[in-house]
Amino acid sequence: MKLVTNVFRVIHGLMAVFFALAALILIAIAVRTGWLGLVHGFDQTAAQIVIEAVGLLAAAVVALQIAETIAEEEVVRDADISAPTRVRRFLSRFFVVVIVAMAIEGLVATFKAMHEDMTQLPYAASILVATALLLAAWGVFVHLNRSAEELEPEAMEDAKNEDHKLK
Repeated sequence: MKLVTNVFRVIHGLMAVFFALAALILIAIAVRTGWLGLVHGFDQTAAQIVIEAVGLLAAAVVALQIAETIAEEEVVRDADISAPTRVRRFLSRFFVVVIVAMAIEGLVATFKAMHEDMTQLPYAASILVATALLLAAWGVFVHLNRSAEELEPEAMEDAKNEDHKLK
């Protein structure tokens, strides 16, 4: 069983590396896009291009955060996420980044729709509504999960004890 666990750790490590590489590629594309926007001058077209670059950076943040979460939780800590505390911590790290990225993408889409094609505004609004629903669902999950954590206080102590591996 130890061999299988080590294989999974290696696979998770590779996944973290690939997410980090994807983030670096997105950052490079965002920098190039932003630079091309500035070459056009300081006008509305440049602003829209720079806002697109911000959307790419938001996606890069998501990819980088996923890489960090996988590396810390699955490789460094080698944590079993079956305990309520571990599940809440793992999902919360993921959701905070996804929600922020979706909010940024919704704002980018709204700005783009308002200046280019107003018929796209319902799609931009749907991104923001989905973001709000996801945020609300996350809040309910955390609330309900905290109740489950109270039933297993030793799981919280175990999770806190594993944090020393990251220092």
